[in-house]
Amino acid sequence: MFSTADHDFMARALRLARRGLYSTTPNPRVGCVIVKDGAVVGEGWHQRAGEAHAEIHALQAAGEAARGASVYVSLEPCSHHGRTPPCAEALIRAGVARVVAAMQDPNPQVAGQGLAILADAGIIAECGLLEAEAGELNVGFVSRMSRGRPWVRLKLASSLDGKTALRNGASQWITGAEARQDGHRWRARACAILSGIGTVRDDDPQLNVRGVATSRQPLKVVVDSRLELSQEARVFMGGSLLLASAQEAAPRVDLLRRSGAEVVCLPGAQGKVDLAELLNELGRRGINEVHVEAGARLNGALLHAGLVDEVLLYMAPCLIGDQARGLFDIPELETLEDKHRLAIRDVRLVGRDLRVIARLEK
Repeated sequence: MFSTADHDFMARALRLARRGLYSTTPNPRVGCVIVKDGAVVGEGWHQRAGEAHAEIHALQAAGEAARGASVYVSLEPCSHHGRTPPCAEALIRAGVARVVAAMQDPNPQVAGQGLAILADAGIIAECGLLEAEAGELNVGFVSRMSRGRPWVRLKLASSLDGKTALRNGASQWITGAEARQDGHRWRARACAILSGIGTVRDDDPQLNVRGVATSRQPLKVVVDSRLELSQEARVFMGGSLLLASAQEAAPRVDLLRRSGAEVVCLPGAQGKVDLAELLNELGRRGINEVHVEAGARLNGALLHAGLVDEVLLYMAPCLIGDQARGLFDIPELETLEDKHRLAIRDVRLVGRDLRVIARLEK
């Protein structure tokens, strides 16, 4: 169905889309290439929400050469009026002859309508070229549109024997500088960084992106059931901060809000925060990807609740011992059949540390 040239041009569109990896949220990352007589006449990518989409940038670059051309776009052209006009209509006005989309837009406001509009206008409209690659690029957007909640990625750093800190809590630094820098690149692509009050109290992290060129900082989210966060904590330094509480303690809430935090009350069982409802709330706020950097308790709670999608694990070539702290605090399993199964997606060295990317099998 698709030629070698089709594959090459779509691969180029996907490379363009990756340029928006850190900047397009809550929108998807999209690239577009316009080709006429075998040559690229225009290309572009979506850079920031509220600004022109990839197709518009490519059409502007192509000008009159777009008439009769083929368009390769990594996501189905939009068909609705949002913060920008529909791209499908712009392509029709430009007189293109063919549009190839890598994947259908999971947004219910589009969901095939963009391609249908193009076909109704007499344009050859095709879909499914490098679909898996396009889906991976926008795994968080697909999650939010299809499930109503973000993609949850747990970032973990441990010794080779699976320990994250000494018994006394000392953990800086188990992994090397290269692994920590790589972790910041994963932070940068996320829409929110999630942690728990224990980690914030013990490590006093900033929960921001450092050493990576990015035009925005992710939302900081702290699970703090009893509103114990100190006003002196470094998470208040720059960027937006959301506290998820299980109680509405009015004086304490007012104090934290005056310090710059937004507080939402999401009570769950046993006085804890309802983590599923927290993710739903983040989905409603347009959060596509959540990057979790927390301790064993919150990691375990998310895992036990079935809310983890992906694990990003850095393992240092060292051994700490059985008395040190582990990765997950979860209920004891009665049988190995109850184990949480993972599908390993990627394994590589980052500096001297081993990086493993795996996904939960559900």
